[in-house]
Amino acid sequence: MTKEREWQSWSLKKKIGQLFVFGFHGYEPTEQMKKLIAANGIGGTIYFSRNVKDAKQVHKLSGELQSLAKHAGSPPLFVAIDQEGGMVARLVKGVTLMPGNMALGAAGLAEGARETARICGEELRQLGITMNYAPCIDVNNNPENPVINVRSYSDRSDVVAELGAAAVAGYQAARVAATVKHFPGHGDTAVDSHHALPILLHGRERLDAIELKPFRAAIEAGTDCIMTAHVCLPALDPSGEPSTLSEEVITGLLRKELGYDGVVVTDCLEMDAIDKSYGPEQGAIKAIRAGADMVLISHTFEKQWAALEAVAAAVEKGDLTEARINEALDRIMMLKKKLELDEPLLPWTQVEEAIGTEANKAAARRWSEASVTLVKNEGSLLPISRSESTLVLWPEIVPVSVADEMLSGDGSLGSFLTELGANVVERQMNGVNPLADLECFSQIVVVTYDASKHPLERDIACEAVRLAPDRTIAVSVRNPLDLLLYPDVKAYLAVYECRPLALAAAAKALLGDLEPTGKLPLEISAAYPFGWSAAANG
Repeated sequence: MTKEREWQSWSLKKKIGQLFVFGFHGYEPTEQMKKLIAANGIGGTIYFSRNVKDAKQVHKLSGELQSLAKHAGSPPLFVAIDQEGGMVARLVKGVTLMPGNMALGAAGLAEGARETARICGEELRQLGITMNYAPCIDVNNNPENPVINVRSYSDRSDVVAELGAAAVAGYQAARVAATVKHFPGHGDTAVDSHHALPILLHGRERLDAIELKPFRAAIEAGTDCIMTAHVCLPALDPSGEPSTLSEEVITGLLRKELGYDGVVVTDCLEMDAIDKSYGPEQGAIKAIRAGADMVLISHTFEKQWAALEAVAAAVEKGDLTEARINEALDRIMMLKKKLELDEPLLPWTQVEEAIGTEANKAAARRWSEASVTLVKNEGSLLPISRSESTLVLWPEIVPVSVADEMLSGDGSLGSFLTELGANVVERQMNGVNPLADLECFSQIVVVTYDASKHPLERDIACEAVRLAPDRTIAVSVRNPLDLLLYPDVKAYLAVYECRPLALAAAAKALLGDLEPTGKLPLEISAAYPFGWSAAANG
């Protein structure tokens, strides 16, 4: 990238602005965001749930933000989002919500990862979203990982590599930049980098065999972007710097050794792993110096503004070279050109007809149903009878991201069973005496979300199994490792998210209307290894 580009003659301030992606609060551009665009010409923005009502509002917001950039004389913005599918999705209403990674891992076909990513990408692009911070290609090989878990396809690096590369192809076929994350790997951490700095002590041979393999595949697949992890790996950088700030990791390993020449974006610098030790100002300087092209600061205007000024001051003082700024800017502008960001949004009336279509919903449903995994069925407890009385015990914890779907009354497992003609009573686990009068029910379905983190889920499941061992079936609606906490249950069904699509599929499987074809995408135990299915092996 030595050839002179016209943007290399821009002012330093304008160049630096393009290296930042900033978030904001609200459904419309705030005065602070308007100032960041007008005064600094920032490179992009990111949507969180706080910015999203529904598809129509997002379409309008994207148009407003791009109008602000155009009025300021700046290049079009990257508009980014974390739309991984499943449990990590900022945009739900009015679009086709796809299954998440572990569900696709259970379905086990690259075609599923590619098709769901393509459809998701096509709908995002219609709404003016041009960069998806997905897929997550961390290898889920630590049961204690608090932040990756079902965001990973599998605990096998080969599976993650294959499905991750397929997803990259799907997103980019839709002209949305795929952003694989979190380099060089966040799957084997027991610490959430939102709250502290994880340290991985693996040697280089192990990292090559597991963590780095999916990233090599994504690079070969031509991923537009790679997001760094706030993770310390002494085998790669003995200094103790987080990978996001490490020249050895970004420039040495990713650029020189792995040969990646696309855009590198940081994870958010307001996460505690960076914010508490460095702050976004020094974090931004260090990240850019290390080789990152774009810096993500998701929340606080004062920190965003300070980071912009800090990077400019660092260049002026010689602590950061303008050549490094030009190099990053080159990659950013070439990607913007490739994505044709100056293409105007279609009118909402046309967009509305192109998103959330019946064909797209059918594809999402097909892959969600393909993920349903029958892990145990001792005593032939499944399928359950429609006519017999059934108690469904619902988890105490309802994730905020899906609360509106769950609490509306039409998004729980019990509601889907009832819709299919089952005789159901549904109770919240944290209600009064949820296990009262168990003798009145012929069938008991215990639903758990993440029982290792929520003791009441574990205790209720174990007690139901103890009191009614020959009538109790467990359904995991997130973490399949829940089986380890109530191992004596005789029947166990795993779906990998508690979105309505997965719950509808689980209801069909419980009633025998759907034959579970999914296979475990990770090892639960020696008895239930990777690839296990009671339907196939029982």
